[in-house]
Amino acid sequence: MKSPYVSELEPNRVITSSFLVHSKEIRQKKSGELYLSLMLGDRTGELDAKMWDNVAEVLDTFDRDDFVKIKGLIQVFHNRPQLTVHKVRRMDDSEIDFADYFPSSKRDPEEMWAELRALVAGISNVRLRALLEALFDDPDIAQRFRRAPAAKTIHHAFLGGLIEHVLSLCALARLVAGHYKNVDIDLLLTGVLLHDIGKIYELNYERGFSYSNDGQLLGHITIAIRMVGDKIRTLPDFPPQLRVLVEHMILSHHGHLEFGSPKVPQFPEALLLHYLDDLDSKMECMRALVENDRQLEGCFTGYSSALERTALKMDRYLAGERPPGLSASPSPQAPAPNGAAFDRAPESPIAPAAAPAARPTPAAPPAPAVAPHAPASAPSAPVARPTPIAPAAASSAPPTPHAPVHHPLFAPKPESIFADKLRQALKPAAEQEG
Repeated sequence: MKSPYVSELEPNRVITSSFLVHSKEIRQKKSGELYLSLMLGDRTGELDAKMWDNVAEVLDTFDRDDFVKIKGLIQVFHNRPQLTVHKVRRMDDSEIDFADYFPSSKRDPEEMWAELRALVAGISNVRLRALLEALFDDPDIAQRFRRAPAAKTIHHAFLGGLIEHVLSLCALARLVAGHYKNVDIDLLLTGVLLHDIGKIYELNYERGFSYSNDGQLLGHITIAIRMVGDKIRTLPDFPPQLRVLVEHMILSHHGHLEFGSPKVPQFPEALLLHYLDDLDSKMECMRALVENDRQLEGCFTGYSSALERTALKMDRYLAGERPPGLSASPSPQAPAPNGAAFDRAPESPIAPAAAPAARPTPAAPPAPAVAPHAPASAPSAPVARPTPIAPAAASSAPPTPHAPVHHPLFAPKPESIFADKLRQALKPAAEQEG
């Protein structure tokens, strides 16, 4: 068993481990020297890697889909781990266990296959059941269907992903079909079981996940139509109209022409298939985005082009994690009666009443008895004797311990040499000359 896996890597550590090369690009530094940009992976995720030095020595020793042993330093770049490669060598297949490098379904493939065959046996329409049995009794189809991913990268992109996706859709179809009385459950389940069957030949999944030549030239929809047609020719009494309905569900399951479907859904079962397929694929895409995201800090994942959004990491959010640079809680302050603590700024605490006498400041212009922007409803300090408030002209007298305390935001600021210079510069020319 390899160690460490991608999910176990920690920043600022030198590691030696083996990986599958998902991509390899030769790039050029500003100086003109070459460097390697790699995407490495194992069954737990992917890792961005760069090799900056001694590239010429290893450039032609390995390629994409090779297994490599790497020594390097894990660092953090743009809030994501990145491996700086120091040494790399290609590994022979005899040195590795393939199960360490390919993500796979958590469910047992044979258990899922038995569940699928039970669903096929439960189809009450004899013609549809015969078509499904003809397809899934084929040894090559049966072997590939157990192992194939449902996609190269977007959703259920792991070994056994296709059959897991199909079984999830079957469960959804049985729930929803019971709600709509005009839906033929046998036809809907047949569409679910066959809509992505062409992916077993569209994708390569023996080492990395990639498109086969047939996948590049035809796509899984066209391949599925051909597979269904080949089996129907062995069923001479299969109704032509029923064949068209099955083929239409395969052709239209992407739902939109711009998404690759030659036709849009035109009857209830086809429309339901499209929306259930879209729902299940997006929910799996959201799950994988959150679980596999490599952002080290923050409550959100990186941007997903498939979902056209970032996703919230619920566990971090509920735990109260804040973005980098923010403190987890405000600076502690002594409690003040009657909520007075909310009237003072932490960076400008109000000095005790006797403090002004201990530290005189330059004379300030006369101030009104009430601050111009103070709230009208703010309570004033208690007055020791019932004397009227002094007129504005008397406000230049030194404050008494019972004078109203104003919010520090509107209090006079300490003088500075810069304030003196600015005041001098703003005086009219006549005053400056005088």
